[in-house]
Amino acid sequence: MTDFADRWGFDSDKFWLRGERPKESVEWCEELGRWHAYDYAEVNEALSNNEAYSADSGRLFDLDEETLKYFDGDLAQMTGPEHANIRKQVSHAFSPRFIDHLESRVLELSNEYADKLVDLGRFNLLSDFVDHVAGIVFSELLGIPADDRTMFKLVDQNMDQQAQMTQVDQGDGEGYFEKLTKPLQPLREMLGRHVDERSKNPKDDLISLLSQVKKLDGGPMTRDQIINFIIGILGAGHLATPLLIGNTMLCLESFPDQAAKVRADRSLVPSLLEESMRYLTPGAASYRATVADVELGGKKIPKDQLIRVFLGAANRDPRQFPDPDTFDAARSPNAHLGFGRGAHYCVGGQMVRVETRIVFNVLMDRFPKLRVDPDIPPLFFNSPDFTGVRSGGLWVRTD
Repeated sequence: MTDFADRWGFDSDKFWLRGERPKESVEWCEELGRWHAYDYAEVNEALSNNEAYSADSGRLFDLDEETLKYFDGDLAQMTGPEHANIRKQVSHAFSPRFIDHLESRVLELSNEYADKLVDLGRFNLLSDFVDHVAGIVFSELLGIPADDRTMFKLVDQNMDQQAQMTQVDQGDGEGYFEKLTKPLQPLREMLGRHVDERSKNPKDDLISLLSQVKKLDGGPMTRDQIINFIIGILGAGHLATPLLIGNTMLCLESFPDQAAKVRADRSLVPSLLEESMRYLTPGAASYRATVADVELGGKKIPKDQLIRVFLGAANRDPRQFPDPDTFDAARSPNAHLGFGRGAHYCVGGQMVRVETRIVFNVLMDRFPKLRVDPDIPPLFFNSPDFTGVRSGGLWVRTD
């Protein structure tokens, strides 16, 4: 079970990829000054119980006003009735009509980019293919011209910086948040111009929808709140599909019997992607803050404590998943936590599933011999919160 991690060179801190599990389901990390939850039941509890655990973990840090403004409006940090109110209104953007349009648009774009690559023999799966498809779709959702790559260049720069962050950086507390948010200023300025334009001339897009959202007090979201909301979903939206596609390629390369099974029966593509999300979970960890004294995994945890919930480790819990270290493209049931759980379940989860399903089918249609290039090692996120290939980090061969 260590063969997979060793083959691709995953860091030792991704212990679950090596079939390892801590002795306790919850433990205190003295070095970083926080609690860690590893097992499925405990992680699920922390994600689902909003009365005891808050997604607003930033409130535990002594952040200056300049840094705090980056969190106001971020859906991932919102809690309580206001979160439910805004999420409900925003979910209209992912209507059945949009999903129908998404399917045809992703198919069109996937074939368009496959046409450009089909005779090359070697290309970068993410930066030459998937990033373009996912980026154009997300630009169109927001209402930003698809040929304006400025937004995604800025996002990639920020993600590259996050990719270099380690647990030492996270242990810096306030300094970590500053490193995380300050580079976002150029992106904020760029998005702010689009928000200003849409408030004056609304269209049928997500930025216009956000400009019309009503908060519980009856007022609109502020300009900063809209920008922060967009940045919050932009990171996830721009990252989720490429990460899942890249990770799935690594899994198929490592388990050729499963690759053959899926190629022979394309109806397995959806379950293949769900298993990839479980086996090699892109969003490896999330954070919660206790809002009351709680007991989790037999440990008494006081109010106002930070808990890092290990989604990747929970998805390898043998008490939840039979043979958790076996990659099974037909695994069912598969109640993984890859998209989160509870009130903060990924709002764009259905969009990611549709995109990845169509992209993967096109890849198998157009590139029957698609495989990871053995001569160019993949480049991975160094951040402990992400597991997977960075943008531009996965070369493939098709000859």
